[in-house]
Amino acid sequence: MKQPQGFEDAIHPSHVCKLLKSLDGLKQAPQAWNAKLTSYLPTLGFTLSHSDPSLFVKHTGIDIVLLLLYVDDIIVTGSSSTLVQSVITDMGEAFDMKDMGKLTFFLGLEISYLSNGDIFVNQAKYLRDLLKKAAMVECKPCSTPAKPHQQFLKDEGVSLQDPTPYRSLVGALQYLTFTRPDITYAVNSVCQFMTAPTDIHFGAIKHILRYLKGTSHYGITYTSSDMQLLVYSDSDWAGDPNTKCSTTGYVVYLGNNPISWQSKKQTLVSRSSTEA
Repeated sequence: MKQPQGFEDAIHPSHVCKLLKSLDGLKQAPQAWNAKLTSYLPTLGFTLSHSDPSLFVKHTGIDIVLLLLYVDDIIVTGSSSTLVQSVITDMGEAFDMKDMGKLTFFLGLEISYLSNGDIFVNQAKYLRDLLKKAAMVECKPCSTPAKPHQQFLKDEGVSLQDPTPYRSLVGALQYLTFTRPDITYAVNSVCQFMTAPTDIHFGAIKHILRYLKGTSHYGITYTSSDMQLLVYSDSDWAGDPNTKCSTTGYVVYLGNNPISWQSKKQTLVSRSSTEA
């Protein structure tokens, strides 16, 4: 590699080139680690989940072990503590790993274990950091994530000179919906104006943040219950005044536990509420 102009060093002529090579190596390291680990897990009896490329499943008789991988952070759980410990031991022999014990914090998710055996998951710390980022730590809470029957026109209000803060906050709110299904519809509404947001649209974000300020203790409690699968869905009809498209919302429960939810604008215009 040719030495960049202005970085010549007569004593160490190749230092900058070596640095560039090292930086490129750092970029490749996560990919190499992931490839090595994902090729090793099948030797322990794990198979890749069809629904999640980061989830690996191992069946041993009637027992099951689940391994969730995110770069170099790993969650291992299962129906048998002996099997789980066996997996941890085997992986510890192959890789330099540290067992952090019972899961309490993972990628912004906080996990609490209640005395009755329930598990509570929320993102209180992530929310506090988000309010600080938006300079709304001292904002006045409100009781709803959006005003009733609220609709936004794409051209109403004054265009933001710099839409970057708007887009950053919307992205952060999307991640918060992992434990807050109650804000999914409101966040979906502000997501539709990422291209050219206005002060009116930014006001809707502030309304969501004010609601979150007063409900920072909210989250999802997972309880032991039956394995019945229940799905609730609904949609408005031509609810978007800009495109006349409808918006679909659904939530899926496994027993008493919500496991999937979404609010999404339909791609086609429905001629009736039945079609919607």
